[in-house]
Amino acid sequence: MNTNTIVNQFARMGARFRIVRPEDVPRRRRRTDYALDIVADKDGQLFEMQLSVERQAQLDTLVLQCEPRDRHLLLLVKTPEAKDRFLCGHDEREWFVAAVPGGTSSVAQAKSALQPVPVRQAADSAGLDMRQRLRRHNRAFIRQGEWFFVPAPSMTTDPKLILRNEPLRRGSGKPHMVAELFRSGGETVYVCANRPQGISEKEYRKLIAEKRAARHWGWRMMKRNAAVYVRGTVRHSDHATITLRDWHTVWMNTESATRQMANVAFLD
Repeated sequence: MNTNTIVNQFARMGARFRIVRPEDVPRRRRRTDYALDIVADKDGQLFEMQLSVERQAQLDTLVLQCEPRDRHLLLLVKTPEAKDRFLCGHDEREWFVAAVPGGTSSVAQAKSALQPVPVRQAADSAGLDMRQRLRRHNRAFIRQGEWFFVPAPSMTTDPKLILRNEPLRRGSGKPHMVAELFRSGGETVYVCANRPQGISEKEYRKLIAEKRAARHWGWRMMKRNAAVYVRGTVRHSDHATITLRDWHTVWMNTESATRQMANVAFLD
């Protein structure tokens, strides 16, 4: 791996990049495999790759494409097991890194690959060209971070089931707060800080029976894989607030379906 070349490519889009060894980071942040993260020092944010000397000998890392004006680049990490792709760039206010599915070779392809099928279908129906469908706001959808909002103007809801000031959260990342949210269908799960992905009622009953302290973990009942609709403002500290005047369906980007997401330490 030519580290200087990678550093220079990140610099072209106005970012910094460094490699650190696991033993040089706090124990809570150490990873057994390589990891990509966004960290901060006295000079601001930078991209950080945590990589042991042994693992570095097994990897080949290179930048497939850099778009300086767009402040995005596509990073390829070749491992003995696979070829992992990551979109690194700047989105509104902050730098980000996202695992990209498939065999993309350009920034534009990576952005498209991160759009879930319903979002791409909405763009097709709206007759958008590639440039239009890669914008955060267009007539087919609105994007804020990893979340896409597709208009559902004919949607009707039971006012009694509308939740106010509800979080949209992926794992343990910072939530996007929505003014109004309605869920339809899905599986009931129990969620807390120790089980951010949620567990079924059967798993929950077994856990609290075997571990009494788990009863006091601050559980919330939520729906997993439900159809989600939102309306009103959507707020997040890293993004400009958006306002949805009508109901919109919510879709998360495809990053969570990738194998290499386990190597992304950064969560929006």
